Amino acid sequence: MSHTAHIPSHRKPRRSASKLAVRAGVAGGVLSTLAMAGTASASPSAEPVAETTLEMPVLNLDLAAEVSSAVTTAAENTRAAAVEGELTAQEESARTGAAAEAKKAKEDAQEKADTEKKAQEEAARKAEADRANRSSARASLSTKSSSGSTSSDGSGASVAAPATGSAAAIVNFARAQVGKAYVMGGTGPSSFDCSGLVQAAYRQAGISLPRMSQAQSSAGTSVSLSALQPGDILYWGSRGSAYHVAIYVGGGKFVGAQNPSTGIVERSLSYDKPTGAVRVL
Repeated sequence: MSHTAHIPSHRKPRRSASKLAVRAGVAGGVLSTLAMAGTASASPSAEPVAETTLEMPVLNLDLAAEVSSAVTTAAENTRAAAVEGELTAQEESARTGAAAEAKKAKEDAQEKADTEKKAQEEAARKAEADRANRSSARASLSTKSSSGSTSSDGSGASVAAPATGSAAAIVNFARAQVGKAYVMGGTGPSSFDCSGLVQAAYRQAGISLPRMSQAQSSAGTSVSLSALQPGDILYWGSRGSAYHVAIYVGGGKFVGAQNPSTGIVERSLSYDKPTGAVRVL
């Protein structure tokens, strides 16, 4: 047995091949880097590299103020649009209201016109119905002169004595207006209504009569239709509230402003029998 068999060895343990390779690679890299650095320091220096400084643009805009202005502008635009919309709505409402009022006024006017037309038609119908019911015997009615005398014309019909004095002036004027127009409210000289004609005729005799037919039917004294004299005032309706008047001209006839269709005409009493009569002369 060797005398060194039990003496521990002082030799370092062997390193593995892989670790040695790693160490060699690291060392080689370091040496290579140093070599390159030395070469660079030894080569002549090239032109110095000029450093370039880039200037950044300076923003001078006040972004907060611009944003606030944009918001304010948008708000104003919105408010203006709202106001314009409201004004448009109000204008449309006003136009609609005006159109409705105009339509209502037109309808009211048309209704009024229709009512008046119906009233006139009803009055004309009533007058025609009264005429249809007249007795033919009324055609023989005669007028008497102020003395009450009559004469025969040979036909058996009774004929009144001709009008004289004031009555003649009234009758002659009334007959001279035959053929002229009937106009509501007319008092001459080219057109008359019923009471306007009677008033104008009596004016020829120097007599002033009221303007309306109601008042004219209350003038003077009442006379029977069988005792009429030329110049007597005939009326239709009740005395004091008559709706039509005319002038008796003798011979069983009267002159009156009848209506817009006929104008001023001379008719037989049988054509439209009056309700009563008054004498003013």
